Amino acid sequence: MGGLSLPHLIILALVVLILFGRGRISDMMGDFGKGIKEFKKGMTDETDRPVPPPPAQLQQTPPPAAAPQPVQPEQQNSGPTA
Repeated sequence: MGGLSLPHLIILALVVLILFGRGRISDMMGDFGKGIKEFKKGMTDETDRPVPPPPAQLQQTPPPAAAPQPVQPEQQNSGPTA
């Protein structure tokens, strides 16, 4: 009950054809077909495109070693020596 049977679909198709006209419906279907075609083309282009390698990571160089400080000789006691 409440479903569309074949006579209902035929009447509905005739009403749509009268309202929109044959030329306009074919234009809409052509545009729809072009849209589907472009979508499929875009999907295949996406899968065929090689995946670019990830960007090279910057190598962290260790900071330059601090210049060695000159070793100062031990200061001698200038006090009396016995």
